[in-house]
This record gives sequence, structure tokens and C-alpha cells, in this order.
Amino acid sequence: MEQGKLPTELLRKLVFDNITGKNPNVIVGPEVGEDCAAVRFGEYACVLSTDPITGAEAGAGTLAIHISCNDIASCGVEPIGVLLTLLVPVDGNEEDIDRVMKEAGAAAEELNVEIMGGHTEITSAVNKMVISTTAIGKVDIDRMITTKGAQVGDDVVMTKWAGLEGTSIIASDLAHELSNVLNEEEILSAKSLIKYISVVPEGVLAGKFGVNSMHDVTEGGILGAVWEIAERSDTGVEIYLDKIPVLNETKKICDYYSIDPYRLISSGSMLMTCREGDKLVELLNSEGIEAAIIGKVVEKERVIISKGGEKMKLDPPGADELFKVV
Repeated sequence: MEQGKLPTELLRKLVFDNITGKNPNVIVGPEVGEDCAAVRFGEYACVLSTDPITGAEAGAGTLAIHISCNDIASCGVEPIGVLLTLLVPVDGNEEDIDRVMKEAGAAAEELNVEIMGGHTEITSAVNKMVISTTAIGKVDIDRMITTKGAQVGDDVVMTKWAGLEGTSIIASDLAHELSNVLNEEEILSAKSLIKYISVVPEGVLAGKFGVNSMHDVTEGGILGAVWEIAERSDTGVEIYLDKIPVLNETKKICDYYSIDPYRLISSGSMLMTCREGDKLVELLNSEGIEAAIIGKVVEKERVIISKGGEKMKLDPPGADELFKVV
């Protein structure tokens, strides 16, 4: 099997079809493209999301906190706390654990969330450190935003740049190879993209603005996340490829490794759909957050439109482009 997230059809067949127990207090359960689960507690919903870090070494503790908190932000609310599990290979050492926990602690403090507990284990079941985090937040039930709320006629708004996280990971882990195509300043710039990894600010802003749907962009990149919004919302979508922002460092790295920046892991970017996307972009820009309208939610057809106007089918996400490199 290929590395990365399980393909959609296998996910449904092997995972979802085997989840038969239901509880009436669970108001959002497992679905393709849904960022969080949610449990009813009176007038509030407890929102939860869990994710592992397996494809990064440098900055892994920072990424571990941010990716799960980003999912909570996709519901339009701030995260409260995180549970963190470390699975450490037998050839790991105290310095590795200390480094990861320092990174995680600093990221949690930055987001004003608490690492509430978890589990740490040395095990021969892994050959490099695996970090899994579960983030928790709270929201009024009637204010919760999900992936499935996209409506025909909505603008598709994207924050920041395609391939943000993948660019930072590749530049951090493979800087020695990239000296062939990037100068020292560009390598440092690519590495530093990790500082943009949080989407909590835009998630909270968009929640207050009143978007119809929101989805944190992770494995599968921008195009994978767009497909998941359309699939979850039972709509079509038109995406204008030339409207998707891509940094020059990302273009050079992707050209060098012959990978697609639009299918490269992009934590740090949020997708939102809403009416009056121009006003949302203006709001985000006023808060120092880069944003652009990249497409439209339509009835049925799911297509990418090239700069020349050629229409190409938007396919479901496959293995992330990062796994072709690291």
C-alpha cells in the first residue's frame, strides 16, 4: 500500500463500514474530509481532533501541536488543550524526547493551550519517532462550522500558500540537496515557513464572519482539500489554478523533485466557502493574513481550470507528494 492517508474508498470500506456503534450525543462523527468530531454537552459541543506526525523530523513537536489545533480552528473556535503521545524507537535518546517536548511546549504556549496529558513509550514497533496529538475545544452548538456546509454559489477562499508545510519539511530535512537549486537565503526562508503553520487566527476570524464551511488543508494539499469539501457537501466546484498562491521557494523545490505543489501537504492554509468572499479576504488581509478567492462552489462538476481555460477533472486525494521525497 502507498504511504499517506488511506484512499477514500478504502477508508469507507475498511474503517467507516466497521464502525457500527452509535451514540446520540455524538453530533459529528467520522466522515471523509471532516476535520473534527463533536459531542453534545447541553448547549455546547466539545470538538475533538486527532492527528499523527510521521513525515517530519525537524520541528516535529511544533507541527504536532499545530496540526490538531488547526482542525479545532476549522470549526471556528479556539482550542483549549492537547493530549500528546510519543512513540520513541529503541535507538532514540533522551535528547530526542527533550527536543520534541520543548518544541511542543513552546507551540502550546504560543496558542494558549495546555498539554493536558498523554503517553510516552519506547518501542520497537516504530523505526522513527511518531507523535500523535488530540486537541479539544468548546463551541455553542449553533455556531459550529463543519466541512459539509458549502453551498452552491459560495466563493472558495484560501489563506496563505499552497504546499506551505511540505516546503518547510523538505527544506528542513533535505537542505543539503536543495543547495543545488536554492540559495542560502531561500533555504532559510523555506525552513521558516513553519512559523505560519497555525490557522487558529483565520479560523476564529472566519467563524465570527460567518462562513458556510471550513477545512484545514493537510495531506493531499489544496486540491485534495477542495475535493473533500465538495464531497462532504455533495456539491461541485470550479478551481482556477492560476489563482492559487504558490511561493517561489515552493515552485523551485517542487520543480526539482518533480512533485505537484497543489497536492503537497499544506498545513498552515485554510479553505473556507462563503458568500461575499471578497469581504472575507479584505477582513483577513486587514489582520495580516494572506488570502485569495480561488474558485466557486457549483452544482455538480468538480474541475480545475487552467490559465488557458482548459478544464481538468478534480480527482480525489491520493498519497501526498511529500512521500515521494522524504
